[in-house]
Amino acid sequence: MRLFYYSIITLLIFSFSSCKVGRFFVHNVANITDHKIFPNHLIENGDSVFYFTEGREKKPKTIEVNQQEVEFEAFLKDQKTVSFLVIKNDSLIYERYFKNYGEEDIVASFSMAKSVISILIGIAIDEGKIVSVDEPVTNYIPELAKNGFDKVTIKHLLQMTSGLDYNEGYFNPFGNVASFYYGTKLRKETINLKLKQEPGTKFEYLSGNTQILGLILERALKDKTISKYLEEKLWIPLGMEYDASWSTDKKKDGIEKTFCCLNARAKDFAKIGRLYLNKGNWNGKQIVSEEWVKESTKVDRSDGSVRFYQYQWWLPSEDGDFMARGILGQYIYVHPEKNLIIVRLGKNEGKVSWFSVLPVIGKAY
Repeated sequence: MRLFYYSIITLLIFSFSSCKVGRFFVHNVANITDHKIFPNHLIENGDSVFYFTEGREKKPKTIEVNQQEVEFEAFLKDQKTVSFLVIKNDSLIYERYFKNYGEEDIVASFSMAKSVISILIGIAIDEGKIVSVDEPVTNYIPELAKNGFDKVTIKHLLQMTSGLDYNEGYFNPFGNVASFYYGTKLRKETINLKLKQEPGTKFEYLSGNTQILGLILERALKDKTISKYLEEKLWIPLGMEYDASWSTDKKKDGIEKTFCCLNARAKDFAKIGRLYLNKGNWNGKQIVSEEWVKESTKVDRSDGSVRFYQYQWWLPSEDGDFMARGILGQYIYVHPEKNLIIVRLGKNEGKVSWFSVLPVIGKAY
């Protein structure tokens, strides 16, 4: 009888293998190697590569975690870390890879991509492709007017205060996350989203907000993909060392999963942090306006906003530090006052909150 049930389950999985439910059961949970299972848009680097200076290695012998002193490198390894970089004053002063990973290995960003799409929105505003964060969503996606989105602004999406009706649960094969992550009709799913409360009244972290931002950007760009825009505005100007990719919902005419799924290497992720560390300026060239960087990383509690989140960036304290953050423990941590960047990539979070641990590590530098 058990064999019969297993056979039925296997048959159902393969019957649904081309849809979101099938993908959900075949691949089960998100993995840092998911760039291998989805179609993508290539993001090429340029001829000129920026390298951090190789500095004298510095690391703490121990750090305090959960009121206990633990050996630093053993802690990194035990907590499922695959890459850990520390850059101070433009010098790479600590670099380690674990779990058979190395500097050339690709890691999926997951929600760190939210911070990247925020940068691209800022650049599009600088260039006049998008007028303002105060514009209603329906200026770019009129199909959402029927669902009340004429009251939702781009700023509401950036702040996660849109009032969106979206299930962020990661273990429901029929929920929004499965549709957005594993589905092949992302534009349709996006324009079918609805609201559950008045915009600008409450913060709720929902990936659907960022995917709407992605659709807005795609329409503002008109004849250019989001990946190509990223390539032109960030990947080449920042001197990325490697090509990257952005996973899409389908191979032909696919849209980037802008709430996640930018696939790159640790050192190139660090350059995203360096751009914001230097207030949007890259070696004398203003890539994104200083005002946008300031708005993206300040503490704001107005109109339903919360202290720890601003324009798709996380703010772990009120010391001016900020971070891009992904679900399996992917982080770009920046502390401008210390001129410090930390990149932590992992197979998962381990048994700690890196949101809290990274500022503690930062104090050691």
